[in-house]
Amino acid sequence: MLARSLRSPRLLAAPLRSQFVAAAPKPLSLRTVTTDAASASVGAVPSDAEQPFTVTLPNEVFEAYELDAPSRQLEVTKSQLRQMYFHMTSIRRMEMAADSLYKQKKIRGFCHLSTGQEAIATGIEHAITKEDAVITAYRCHGFAYLRGSTVKAVIAELLGRKDGIAYGKGGSMHMFCKGFYGGNGIVGAQVPVGAGIAFAMKYEDKPNTCFALYGDGAANQGQVFEAYNMAKLWDVPVVFACENNKYGMGTASNRASALTEYYKRGQYIPGLKVNGMDVLAVKQAAAFAKEYAVSGKGPLVMEFVTYRYGGHSMSDPGTTYRTRDEVVNMRSTQDPIQGLRKRILEWGVLTEDELKQVDKEARQLVDKEVVEAEESPVPDTNFETLFKDIYVPGSEPRWTRGRTAEETHYY
Repeated sequence: MLARSLRSPRLLAAPLRSQFVAAAPKPLSLRTVTTDAASASVGAVPSDAEQPFTVTLPNEVFEAYELDAPSRQLEVTKSQLRQMYFHMTSIRRMEMAADSLYKQKKIRGFCHLSTGQEAIATGIEHAITKEDAVITAYRCHGFAYLRGSTVKAVIAELLGRKDGIAYGKGGSMHMFCKGFYGGNGIVGAQVPVGAGIAFAMKYEDKPNTCFALYGDGAANQGQVFEAYNMAKLWDVPVVFACENNKYGMGTASNRASALTEYYKRGQYIPGLKVNGMDVLAVKQAAAFAKEYAVSGKGPLVMEFVTYRYGGHSMSDPGTTYRTRDEVVNMRSTQDPIQGLRKRILEWGVLTEDELKQVDKEARQLVDKEVVEAEESPVPDTNFETLFKDIYVPGSEPRWTRGRTAEETHYY
């Protein structure tokens, strides 16, 4: 009886398992920043492709924290709009080619695609210079391409071929070129590295910044907040940029984060939320962020509100934690490429036939370089290849250990 009486209150007080796992999922947190990719206004558009004209972005593209939001008016040219459309279209086709090659089992291992998120890489690239730096997580193919790589080098790397951007040794998550520091596979690990890159820029008195990008799934990492703290202490010119695509792997952001307003996560660092489906909004915000950081004001925390159409990776169908209707709705109403296409046509920047020609150019470029990537040879299977490209030429040690003494490699 005594044992029964001691157990009873405990049983009554114990929370029901259904309270945690059987309850209907909460709706995703409301986001005041729109993901509309097409709404904007423009005055007279000049006939000269290189003459700037003013575009006014809608009210809902920015939301600021402890900061005056950027101007909603930006200067663009016809040629810039054409190039941005070409870049986003090329990234989309390159990612779809990777999707196809993976399903053919020609690409193995990890493969994370950015289909739907092309406006972020494109907008940032059109706002910075090659002397600035970008570092991101594993959804990195578009960034690598725009930073200076080629479609062939990206696809060849995915295929594990010698002509890959990392000579076929890195794969999907490890792509590097001048001004682009990866492609990083450890969740959140690139954030403090990005702060370090920006610190080096400040140390060397360079008027540049580093965009350190990470996903909403990595936003709760302790190292992110450590990087915030050090960057603010030393006024490091780094832009911390969260790509919030609503889901960290298969978990909705509001189920994993107590505060889903990621641009406010810096607390003592000003923040800016941006419509990440609008390439012009991204471009304007990224230019503002760079100017803010290099002016001596220190770091800035950004949140790009975006959406990925596919799963977290190629092994994730992306339909077990969200409805097909949700994906279809985003594709049909908020697509960044179609949004820019609509603007270009409405403003008379290009005709329908001219846009079709841009589509054709992007398709021909990607298809040609994908074929070349598939024809690239595999790396030589010997120890010389294994130990090559580890050190900057001239900085190698006398030797590097292998698994056994017999496998010791001498430079």
